[in-house]
Amino acid sequence: MIQYSLQCSHGHRFDAWFKNAAAYDEQQARGIVTCAQCGDGTVEKAPMAPNVARTDQDRVSLSNTTPDAAKLREMLRLYRQKVMSEAENVGDRFAEDARKMHFDEVEARGIYGQASREDILGLLEDGIDFLPLPEAGEDHN
Repeated sequence: MIQYSLQCSHGHRFDAWFKNAAAYDEQQARGIVTCAQCGDGTVEKAPMAPNVARTDQDRVSLSNTTPDAAKLREMLRLYRQKVMSEAENVGDRFAEDARKMHFDEVEARGIYGQASREDILGLLEDGIDFLPLPEAGEDHN
């Protein structure tokens, strides 16, 4: 299942779940994706941050406290380090490789790299989930 944040031409925002990206595309093409508030059929995906699956070991409890800035930076640094140690750096081929995996042209694998603003917008338009690799603050100090 995939959740999309959607917006109609009147500015109403709402979330909707689909079996996969192809199901959204098919329903959109048939004109059955409509605004939950006004029924408008002119609906587009709104920018959103995709969820990242985590194991119970990776979960951080924020129930009654907010981590201080140093702890948050450390969590981001560890997350970045984990991604970089377990995924392939594809450099400026990120958008191209992500698109090939999304459309099952190549086997899916963990990747990271760089993408231009235009590439990012294209990936979002194609319904391709990705997450920016966070900087932990001291990365450039």
